[in-house]
Amino acid sequence: MGVINVNSPGKRRNQARRTIAEALRHLYSKRHLDAEAKDLAALIVFSLREIEQGVEESATAWEKRDYFRKADQLRTEWAWAGQTAAALSKVLSAGWWEDLPDLLANLLPHFQDVTVNKLTRSPALWQGCFARLLQDEASKAQISQSQLR
Repeated sequence: MGVINVNSPGKRRNQARRTIAEALRHLYSKRHLDAEAKDLAALIVFSLREIEQGVEESATAWEKRDYFRKADQLRTEWAWAGQTAAALSKVLSAGWWEDLPDLLANLLPHFQDVTVNKLTRSPALWQGCFARLLQDEASKAQISQSQLR
């Protein structure tokens, strides 16, 4: 009997997808861009990064078994997650709020298969995410500047 990994990259990817689907639902019910909307958008960035990380873990595992084509296919299929996380992070950290609705709308097709009958994520999950994202981006910028010197 094999060992069952209860925290597999696939399971974490599905949990992150559920989190994003719920965050999108919350965002589309809002009429104004407020602090909570910024936190929800930042939560989406963190969840997309989690998806990207899980895809890379899975692809690396496939490569270790010499399934290079399958690993490439997985990376290609999920490339949108990392690209969207980077774009969304840039929009949020730069304060380009007019670009936010289009980016979020582009996410919707990737989550049409996630059914959200009941909201299960607690607001505590996204509270402070925007500030954390800004802090992360500032840290990355500082590291980049120090590497240029």
